[in-house]
Amino acid sequence: MLYSFLEMSRAAMLPWRAAANVTRRTLRNPLNPAGETLAGRAMAASADLFESLTRQYGKPAWALEPLEVNGQTIPVEIETVWKKPFCALTRFARDEAALAAARGIKPAEIKDPKVLLVAPLSGHYATLLRGTVEAFIPDADVYITDWADARMVSLSEGRFDLDDYVAYVREMISAIGAGVHVVAVCQPGPPTLAACALMAEDDDPLRPASMTFMGSPIDARKSPTVPNKLAEERPYAWFRDNLIQTVPVLYPGALRRVYPGFLQLTGFINMNYERHVDAHYRFFQQLVDGDGDSADKHRAFYDEYLAVMDLTEEFYLQTIRDVFQEHKLARGTMTVKGRPVRPEAITDIALMTVEGENDDISGIGQTQAAHTLCANLPAALRLDHVQPEVGHYGVFNGRRFREQIAPKMKAFMAQHARDGVKARKGKAA
Repeated sequence: MLYSFLEMSRAAMLPWRAAANVTRRTLRNPLNPAGETLAGRAMAASADLFESLTRQYGKPAWALEPLEVNGQTIPVEIETVWKKPFCALTRFARDEAALAAARGIKPAEIKDPKVLLVAPLSGHYATLLRGTVEAFIPDADVYITDWADARMVSLSEGRFDLDDYVAYVREMISAIGAGVHVVAVCQPGPPTLAACALMAEDDDPLRPASMTFMGSPIDARKSPTVPNKLAEERPYAWFRDNLIQTVPVLYPGALRRVYPGFLQLTGFINMNYERHVDAHYRFFQQLVDGDGDSADKHRAFYDEYLAVMDLTEEFYLQTIRDVFQEHKLARGTMTVKGRPVRPEAITDIALMTVEGENDDISGIGQTQAAHTLCANLPAALRLDHVQPEVGHYGVFNGRRFREQIAPKMKAFMAQHARDGVKARKGKAA
């Protein structure tokens, strides 16, 4: 009912949005002298703000910054290398001939690591990790999980729950091949650790060389944040009865039961409501003052932030129950399709954890818990990093990520690409 009401509201807004667009374009026409007056600029800015606040934001484009190596631009092709109904594995394929030429070597001499970025399935698209991708592609063959918007997946494709998520991650690791370095950002920490544990227990030759967890709720009991407390204070039935909606007939996933992205976005905004109000007020002032560069930065951020996707009912509710209420992975009771998950089976997959000092989504200690769970992993294969003065977003994006966190991750991967091979050869012998 709520979903249908939202769609009707959007439809009702169409004439008003059209009027706002006409007003904005008329007043910004260089031949219109009224557009140069204070009143004209204010009216145009109001129309621009109204349009941005009422627009339905679609999936953002990757729009990566050009890859520069030693002063040369390297073409990057975005390609799909594996696909299932609820996810596609995207590769950022660099032109190896151009890359080799820029480095002054032969293409066969390129030995860059393969890195799989497991993007969150928590409301935003994989493009939220654009900055993470840009930090790694100069030095790595980068892949990312591009999760599907549940409202766009036909009901005939069946269900998708947390167990399926684990299976997808394992399949994608295998599809990339031996020696991949897996990086799970936020929500995918528990299912990615589960996938690695199952591969280790099976002595799977395609298991990763390393796994890095960034701001992940491996054990949400540690330093609980506002979202953690909300998940525990409300009974499971409350989430099921109040947050699950039916996709309207306008979409390919019509009649699928989902946790809508617009509800998740509402929660995100309410956590920092005043900051968002201030940001839009500054945006209005920038438009009035003609500060195009600052206004463009605002648009770029909110074009990404306001683009949200739906999650399947079964995935969302199982995540609430297993990760945030019953803490199954942390307590050793997690199963995947009936099979127990045993992180202690991991003995040769190097482990790095990254946390932000000011993270208000995954508190300090929640990600570090992975070290406790991987009890049989040698100390030489572990690294824990807490980044000062960053919040949740800063763990995987921004200046401190580029300058301090990413270099540590790359060094860790380079070290354990070698150590992992040696460890496995010794184990096989």
